[in-house]
Amino acid sequence: MRLPPLNAVRAFEAVCRHGSILKAAEELNVVRGAVRQQIATLENHLGRKLFTRDGRRLVPTVQASAFAAAAGMAFDILQRAVLELEGAEQNRIRLGVPSAFAVWWLMPRVADMQASLGDTAVEIVPMTVVEPLQMHPELDAVIMGGEYRPAPGITALRFMEDEFGPVSTPSLAATLSKDPAAMGALTMLASRSVPKLWDEWFAESGTPPVVFSRVQEFEDLLLALGAARSGLGIALAPRASIEDDLERRHLVAPYGFISRPSGYSLCCRTPDAKRPAFAALSGWLLGCGTSA
Repeated sequence: MRLPPLNAVRAFEAVCRHGSILKAAEELNVVRGAVRQQIATLENHLGRKLFTRDGRRLVPTVQASAFAAAAGMAFDILQRAVLELEGAEQNRIRLGVPSAFAVWWLMPRVADMQASLGDTAVEIVPMTVVEPLQMHPELDAVIMGGEYRPAPGITALRFMEDEFGPVSTPSLAATLSKDPAAMGALTMLASRSVPKLWDEWFAESGTPPVVFSRVQEFEDLLLALGAARSGLGIALAPRASIEDDLERRHLVAPYGFISRPSGYSLCCRTPDAKRPAFAALSGWLLGCGTSA
């Protein structure tokens, strides 16, 4: 069987992964015209169109999406094989972590993690916007919260449950009644990195959506929680990210927390899951998650 040109497949896979010719071109360090030409080359080779147009957007067909997922897995396997052939260091992990989770949960435990992992070095990469591992070929693994969705070629280890709920300073919480509708008098602090977090809490807690007097958005959940600590308003927070603030009474949860069954998962490429370095990291996370 004659394989399609690999450069064309790489360009196609990058476009599907990013949903953008421009972002694919930036990743591949080429101009947009070169990416379009590679797509045309692949379509000519396969004898079919791979995208349809939705306004100005290119949308992959169902068959093309499946092909892109398979191509991404193949490139991941090939990349790992090259690293092994070159004798690249196998005990180093580049780990993408939600920034708030990294600051308030992982970093206070990082010395214990490093001591437990011995020669395995973990490079922590804070993520303002948490995206699936298949969107980040430069990372070896990511920690995902409630936003995790199963994906082909990705192994996910759920290591910790979590809860979430509205939080504010004690002084602001004292102005609220037992009815969550009272939050409407406060400023809702939201994060663009987790834009549906408030909607998820309303749905999962069975609370009718609240109409807030004012909404202020921040680029990152870390900033939204910092604004809550300063008394600017009320934010929606995963409990694991603010345990220290709760203990010190910098923040309180006037309506408590509800459980999030999805919890937190360590996601890595399936071929990497059996590597000793990942086994060590997985074991440490499971131990911390059980005791959290």
